[in-house]
Amino acid sequence: MHKRKLGKTGINVSEIGLGCWQLGGDFGPLADDRAGAILEAAAASGITFWDTADVYGGGMSEQRIGDFTHKPDGLIVATKVGRDASLYPDGYSLDGVRASLAASAQRLGVKTLDLAQLHCVPPAVLQQGDIFSWMETLKAEGLIHHWGASVETIDEANLCLQQPGLATLQIIFNIFRQDAAEALLNRAAENNVGIIVRLPLASGLLSGKFSADTRFDSSDHRNYNRDGAAFSVGETFGGIPFAKGVELVENLRRILGVQQGDSDMASLALRWILDHPAVSTVIVGASSPQQVAGNAAASERPALDSALHKQLAEFYRGEVRSHIRGDI
Repeated sequence: MHKRKLGKTGINVSEIGLGCWQLGGDFGPLADDRAGAILEAAAASGITFWDTADVYGGGMSEQRIGDFTHKPDGLIVATKVGRDASLYPDGYSLDGVRASLAASAQRLGVKTLDLAQLHCVPPAVLQQGDIFSWMETLKAEGLIHHWGASVETIDEANLCLQQPGLATLQIIFNIFRQDAAEALLNRAAENNVGIIVRLPLASGLLSGKFSADTRFDSSDHRNYNRDGAAFSVGETFGGIPFAKGVELVENLRRILGVQQGDSDMASLALRWILDHPAVSTVIVGASSPQQVAGNAAASERPALDSALHKQLAEFYRGEVRSHIRGDI
């Protein structure tokens, strides 16, 4: 597993990370033994960056990570704050953020959190600005080592980049959401801010495993939020209507030269992201140990050639972008 520097933290992390939303049961029920096997596979694959949040399963994801006893050397666990009902949408305060992060630290079994990220807090709160100084205060108090922000849009990302203490930015970036390549990545690199990519497979669309007949568990956000009923529509399938996404994947297969059911498609989609040097790590969810190992293997793939990158950019502009709902 290759490693990259995580912005101002100065820490080298695995370029494929583990997204831990599913450990909270938010993609359907997940038994304790399966959750443990996923974490075991991540450790065995050299994945040293794990991303979670206080609201994933109401703290279940954090608790499962905290209880896991075989953590790899050099592990960085990043959590998030700001979407709990005690804070969101308009109850933010220094004491409230402190209490939320202290609860996360307790569940994770640590005194000081490695990385705390503002969790898609409302743009008005970011614009007001106090929340950034609170994160600096909590860093000075020793509750967090570093802080960053997970954002919905490029405008929000650019607002956060104005903060000198910002160590990382977590963004949506994949073959179906390419705007950040031209609008954000270079500026982040210039400011020594690490880019953490979420939704690298567009909620699984880019795995190539779905068909128009695919159905999801009632507790899975790909069921209840596919049209943005619960939170930002961009967080589910990258904002693309599911049926259209499945259709676009068929066109993408021809560009990538992969057949239906070929697991190589997900690996190529992850490699496309890693070919952008401003990216520090790509957090990929997994529902099985086998998926973890498959995702990790993308780190060893050779870079895609420039002609294919150009073709994928043209595909995005010509066929994909107009179907994205919500702000980019």
